[in-house]
Amino acid sequence: MLVMKFGGTSVGKPERMKKIANLVTETPGQKIVVLSALSGTTNALVAIGDFLMKGEHVAAENEIANLEKHYLAFIEELYGTENFQAIGHEIVSRFFIFIRLLAAGQFDDKSYRELLAQGELMSTELFYQHLQERKINARLLPALHFMSIDENEEPELEKIAQRLKPLLTSLKQVDIIITQGYICRNYRNEIDNLKRGGSDYTASLIGSAILAEEIQIWTDIDGMHNNDPRIVKKTYPISELTFDEASELAYFGAKILHPSTIVPAQKYHVPVRLKNTMDEKAPGTLISDKETASVFKAVAAKDGITAIKIKSSRMLMAYGFLRKVFEIFEQYKTPIDMISTSEVAVSLTIDYTNHLEEILTELTKFGSVEVDKNQTIVCIVGHRIGNQAGVLDKIFSSLREIPIRMVSVGGSYNNISVLVDTRYKDQTLTALNEGIFHLA
Repeated sequence: MLVMKFGGTSVGKPERMKKIANLVTETPGQKIVVLSALSGTTNALVAIGDFLMKGEHVAAENEIANLEKHYLAFIEELYGTENFQAIGHEIVSRFFIFIRLLAAGQFDDKSYRELLAQGELMSTELFYQHLQERKINARLLPALHFMSIDENEEPELEKIAQRLKPLLTSLKQVDIIITQGYICRNYRNEIDNLKRGGSDYTASLIGSAILAEEIQIWTDIDGMHNNDPRIVKKTYPISELTFDEASELAYFGAKILHPSTIVPAQKYHVPVRLKNTMDEKAPGTLISDKETASVFKAVAAKDGITAIKIKSSRMLMAYGFLRKVFEIFEQYKTPIDMISTSEVAVSLTIDYTNHLEEILTELTKFGSVEVDKNQTIVCIVGHRIGNQAGVLDKIFSSLREIPIRMVSVGGSYNNISVLVDTRYKDQTLTALNEGIFHLA
């Protein structure tokens, strides 16, 4: 069985939703189709929720009305018969009645989560009815029947598998099973979600739970590229990556894939393929356990980084110093991306700065503290590049004109990272494209 996930841009227009219907119908075998909300919907629902949380009901209603108009226009193009256009109108009317009921009540965090779920619930029901109009053998399987997270907001993969397998057994005669990405139930059995990018995560969890033949993530570009095509002129799609390489790239800025997606698939050795809905014949990128010999695979950049340097003579030969520093970040639940140490100083980076002032106050107890904001981590990923001769020479020769704030080598065999001021980001990516991929 295949798991095929389609993102918001892939279902964002009626003609694209029709194309997806063709694509999944023409793909042989039984498959589970995971859909995101129509492009722009989640952003609109977030805006509605934010207005309601602030008590700005007129602004919320304006946003609701605009979104409803979008969906009414969408169904006019999606369905070709009066009967199914009537069904489409009923679906949109029903959902927007519910959204307005949420807005009219006491709007709290629980209401907010229910509001955010409506995008995926609408897109899947509209898609299912489109397949019904075309007399395609399909069923709608609500993700809220099997997808759950625990009190730490972590997916309960074993429970998901236990719920999902009997449901799929009852649907073994169905060619296409449609479900929602992103949404789930929490440990209180309330509607919740897997956070941004959660549709990718949903597909990976489902594929891992059923040990799928392959998890396909369909987007609007032809696989993961060796560099950021929005910045660098000459890039190319990568044919194969290992799970570890893909994880590094996703975490450090490759937008095509959510970082969490790789984790369950890697654990259960289920291949993940990145495909392009605009060019379904393109091979895309296959992510699996298989290693390839290519030294340099790709470059990715992560913005919004803050660098912190703690300098103290007390560090000299002092055991336990780093533990005390890390405990401060643990206390404020702030992850660290990179770290570099010397005898008298430690430099590290964070991208979550909600508790930055409190952290800096605590760190000043150990010595002088310097902060550099607006930094970017650029990671170079490849097959065991951390312990291959000549790799660092090629990287630093490429970056000889660029000031480098920090370097991380050895933390991973597959990744070498450098920290630069964000104003040098584009120059860094271009220089690496020319220097290590020889693409001018």
